[in-house]
Amino acid sequence: MKLAIERMTYGPDAIAHTPEGKTVFVSGAVAGDVVEAELVSDGKSFSKARTVKVLEPSPNRVTCEWMLADVLGCAPWAHLARAAQLEAKRANVVDSLLRVGHLADAEELVAPCEAPSDGWRYRNKAELAFVRDGRHATLGMYGTDGSTVIKVEDFPLLDIPAKGRESKLVKNVSGALSYLASSHELDIERVGIRRSSRTRDLEIAIWTPTGAFPRAQARRVLENVGATSLVRVMTKGPAKARKVAGVERLDGAGSWTERIAGNVMRLSAPSFFQVNTLGAERLVDLVLDALDPQENDIAMDLYSGAGTFTLPLARYTSFVDAVESYGPAVRDLRRNLEDARLDNVDAVGGDADREFPDDEADIIVVDPPRAGLAENVVRQLSEQPARAIAYVSCDPATLARDLARFRALGTYEIASVTPVDLFPQTFHVETVTKLVRR
Repeated sequence: MKLAIERMTYGPDAIAHTPEGKTVFVSGAVAGDVVEAELVSDGKSFSKARTVKVLEPSPNRVTCEWMLADVLGCAPWAHLARAAQLEAKRANVVDSLLRVGHLADAEELVAPCEAPSDGWRYRNKAELAFVRDGRHATLGMYGTDGSTVIKVEDFPLLDIPAKGRESKLVKNVSGALSYLASSHELDIERVGIRRSSRTRDLEIAIWTPTGAFPRAQARRVLENVGATSLVRVMTKGPAKARKVAGVERLDGAGSWTERIAGNVMRLSAPSFFQVNTLGAERLVDLVLDALDPQENDIAMDLYSGAGTFTLPLARYTSFVDAVESYGPAVRDLRRNLEDARLDNVDAVGGDADREFPDDEADIIVVDPPRAGLAENVVRQLSEQPARAIAYVSCDPATLARDLARFRALGTYEIASVTPVDLFPQTFHVETVTKLVRR
């Protein structure tokens, strides 16, 4: 079928309509293309298709020199010009606020999408997937089907030089560990590579089930990649609910550091950190601008992680209540506070709902996971006397749902929503929303 592509979705596909008005989600196309597409599935309310040929390229279509971009799932928007990516991400945020949150003023609330980093070589982290075929093991990255693992020699989203020894980092790590896994019939769940261009730290984290592990051999096959830290993350439990059972230092520091917003953060391999350091710094700036912390303020940081927002808030306020449910991140947060010699933070481990601080806060930042805020947390936040709340979100749909809840409770009004492009070449977008007390 011939389709005129109308816009990008919050996903890897673009949207078109048949002459009869039926919605079609089209892979391999960008907004403005006219394509010949092949039907993949035909449902009652919508169809899915894949691009067979671009008949008329969009003015916003660009050539991507990374040959694997079309077969891997990590850069679905690689053929869309960066300016058009930013416009599409803002449009997706507006659409979610309108469609999910029923916020009629969404267009006025949402600022232009900011682009703090380059479109390529912005990530401080890469993850390699593992697959075994008999004795042969392969480490690579998932294809667009989400299950096929493809060998990768270059990953131009990772912040490494395009040329020279370091440019072969992904190839060297995947090759070494594929050999290790094949020769020892070793099961690996995944491998994380974290690299900081600021601190020069490089950590290789090998995620495996508990049990025997060839430690000496792992150190030997990876001795030439220049890692400052080599760790094994041991997990246990069913495949869909695996938990970290421990972290074993195999060589080097046993942790990774990054410099952000004037602070040095040390992180263990299981702890979350934004993959775009420049983007994370912009989030900090937006949060501080929204909250305008004063030296006598009491601040609250829910879902604090290892301290991205806690540390700068502690430097500007009298006290911070920080709550984080993930054990490794809580330990990292406490260590980062100790390293920074900050003693005005109460770092509590636990769920934000059950461990909601007793203190009355002047300013609040929340940075929940993709599921957003529990309804009871929205209620508890709305009962606070804080003059401002900064809500950092990685999912426009759950953000829209939560903002509608805040508005319904009536204590806080939405002042602004700022999208930030932490994930160029993908549909993902981060946002910082400023809520002010009425």
